[in-house]
Amino acid sequence: MGTVNPEIPRHQIRARYTDTTVTVHQTYSPRLGLPAAREGRFPAAWKRGRMTWIKPSFLWMMYRCGWGLKQDQETVLAVEITREGFEWALRHACLSHYTSDVHTDRDAWKRELAAAPARVQWDPERDLHLRPLEHRSLQLGLAGEASTRYADEWIVSITDATPTARAVHDLVRGGDLEGAAALLPDERPYPDVPGLLDHLRPGGAA
Repeated sequence: MGTVNPEIPRHQIRARYTDTTVTVHQTYSPRLGLPAAREGRFPAAWKRGRMTWIKPSFLWMMYRCGWGLKQDQETVLAVEITREGFEWALRHACLSHYTSDVHTDRDAWKRELAAAPARVQWDPERDLHLRPLEHRSLQLGLAGEASTRYADEWIVSITDATPTARAVHDLVRGGDLEGAAALLPDERPYPDVPGLLDHLRPGGAA
């Protein structure tokens, strides 16, 4: 059971962002990740036709990739994209799982999912020990038009965040949680844009 923090809504986007950009995270093998960080764009070997998942939460990404130690996930990327593109994806996304709070019925959800260029799932956020918390972390899957726009239009910069992942992991293993927390990206609640998440929050706004 995760830790409950009543001050954090169960379904809320938290991210590092500026007035015009938002940073998301992905992991790749070095053969894809290193050229992407070096060139600021994905190499030709990156497949635009595949579903690609982006995660605003650094610690959820660390949970997924095991601090960048899992095979083919050794390179941690911080991808800065336009907020305009990020919000376009959210407005055109469908929840990855059926929920009666949002969808009329399962058939309606299946039709929406098949047509949507993006999908959203909410997974438990993680603490520094990568233990699950009660509030959720946004995972945004991009396919088709959304994947192409992401690669060709939305990306502002790509940074190799692997050294940060290694440093935070070393401090956590050494018991210095305060030091580890100080190295984390400054992830804040994303601005509450009217209508942005209404169709993506199971149970309403909570």
